[in-house]
Amino acid sequence: MVLCSVASCNPFVSKEQKTQELVDKELFEMDWNTIDNYPLFYTCDETVSKEQQRICFENELVSHFSKTLKEFEFTIAPDVDSTAYVVFVINTFGKIKVLDIEKDPAILEQMPEFDGVITQSLKSLPEIDPALKKGIPVTTKFRIPIVLHSN
Repeated sequence: MVLCSVASCNPFVSKEQKTQELVDKELFEMDWNTIDNYPLFYTCDETVSKEQQRICFENELVSHFSKTLKEFEFTIAPDVDSTAYVVFVINTFGKIKVLDIEKDPAILEQMPEFDGVITQSLKSLPEIDPALKKGIPVTTKFRIPIVLHSN
């Protein structure tokens, strides 16, 4: 009696190669447009839902922005309503880098210090833990509006 048993489809594939194939498959199937956890300030609770993390992150960001921008007196022409957009990333170490400040050219003309103030405000944020994807820190990009209007 002859008994033949095969344990694998390809007995010549190493464990390392099988592991790499599984990792590659997982990376390919992963949705890279979403994160599992938002970047968090020390005042935010990492154990709450993703939606509550987002709300805490946004509230802390807006609160800090409001406080620092109140220190500066921006003057714009009467009847001007404009929105500037600040595009920035938070890297895997929780550091912020401003990529762009999208604004009406009139804003720069009337407030040449605008970009510097906005950039400094972001860089003076309290420490931030980076966003997480599958438990791994990832870089995230944000675009936030700043509404400017004259009184």
